[in-house]
Amino acid sequence: MKVIRMTDIKLFGKWGFNRIEIKDPGLKNVISLKPVYIPHTSGRHASKRFAKAETTIVERLVNKLMRTGRGTGKKHRAINIVKRAFEIIHLKTGKNPIEILVRAVENAAPREEVTAIMYGGIIYHKAVDCAPLRRVDLALRYIAESVKIASFNNVKNLEEILADILIATANNDPSNSPAIKKKEELERRAYAST
Repeated sequence: MKVIRMTDIKLFGKWGFNRIEIKDPGLKNVISLKPVYIPHTSGRHASKRFAKAETTIVERLVNKLMRTGRGTGKKHRAINIVKRAFEIIHLKTGKNPIEILVRAVENAAPREEVTAIMYGGIIYHKAVDCAPLRRVDLALRYIAESVKIASFNNVKNLEEILADILIATANNDPSNSPAIKKKEELERRAYAST
């Protein structure tokens, strides 16, 4: 019987999880890089509170791509989109696409946001720090929404758009990444309301 080590498990049989380092110390506990072959846990963590932090970051991206619209509930289709986008990223950059995804999430995660506080009939906005799990959720949401918006009336297919946005976000390029623009706009509003 052959023993399978955790370092032998590679995403889609191609990319390993073992040499990826999370540089943002606030996100180390909420970005999971647990090795999997296919990012599909069948909702195993859905009933536990804060358990989505145990779900791999690739599966969380897949789940965000299945938002409302034509792709709702089609997880196999979303997995194939991410797989082909990762192949494009690997061809363009020569790097591990999981590492590019982690850098993109780190760069698109806002540190502050705005909340509305109401005293009597007066509402005013106050800047608050973002929780680490919410930072990752917002970063993945910004990436998925920017892919969805960019795919309308575009010659490129969804995989190429996802690959381009992930690369631009990982390079922290606000001119080509709508996710970075959204993060900066949110932090600008938070700074203005202090």
